Amino acid sequence: MKYLLSLLLSFSLCQLVQAQELKFNVRVNVLALQTVDPKVFATLEQSLNDLLNSQKWTNDEFETDERINCNLLITLKKELSPTTFEVDLAIQSSRPVYGTEYETPVFNHYDEGVAFEYEQYQPMQFTRNAYNNNLVSTLAYYAYIILGFDYDTFSPLGGERFFLEAQEVVNSIPSSAGGGWTASGTTRNRYWLTENLLSPRVRPLRRLTYDYHRLGMDIMHKSPDEGRAVILRALSELEKVNQAYPNSMIIPVFSVTKRDEIVEIFKRGTAAEQNQLLQLMGKVDPANVSRYREIR
Repeated sequence: MKYLLSLLLSFSLCQLVQAQELKFNVRVNVLALQTVDPKVFATLEQSLNDLLNSQKWTNDEFETDERINCNLLITLKKELSPTTFEVDLAIQSSRPVYGTEYETPVFNHYDEGVAFEYEQYQPMQFTRNAYNNNLVSTLAYYAYIILGFDYDTFSPLGGERFFLEAQEVVNSIPSSAGGGWTASGTTRNRYWLTENLLSPRVRPLRRLTYDYHRLGMDIMHKSPDEGRAVILRALSELEKVNQAYPNSMIIPVFSVTKRDEIVEIFKRGTAAEQNQLLQLMGKVDPANVSRYREIR
């Protein structure tokens, strides 16, 4: 009987591990803390780690080593009251490159000025199509964004359903929740990120994400020249998006995520490849052209 119970428990734990998709490392930075007990934020940090790593975000099965590696740095910006805070979020996700130990960045984003209410030991739970807490909704939104980007790297437009889930989070937010959720005031917020990702004008960028990673990065271990050529052809799609959707949010998001990696890849490129890359990125990421010149 004890053996049977142990076997059932092991099976249940295995199912629990398989159900989770994200492997988040959450850290809360309280260097600007003035009055609130730091233990409050230690509890918050643990609660958010539990939320992001235990929530089942999809109906797909994930093995332990298939979970998506993510980092979240929450930096306290303001104490608006003893239970109301404003923070900045730095969010990163990556995926392994086939045949190597290298992790390629997939999503790297900074979200400023997220206000929320929190009391120590307050449950941090997410319910689909419901609003519980501005920070919880924001993190659930980015969980779906991360899933969408990751799935796009493995199949063309494979992340569509997760970007639609992120849009549903946007639609569930009440007007009292604060900034970042509406079309007004800026074109660089959560509303516009999902709008961009679901726009037909951005489809070339999402398709290039698949080509870049699955057809380019994943063959670099055995054929670096071929992989680099595929990546360069994929990056040329950025110009189409730039022309079809001027001043979009998505191209800066892509550039921030991949800029350093692109530079390292093309340091090993031919002179013709380097010239083509500099010409292309000079158009779509002109503010950082000096960084791309480091390939020479």
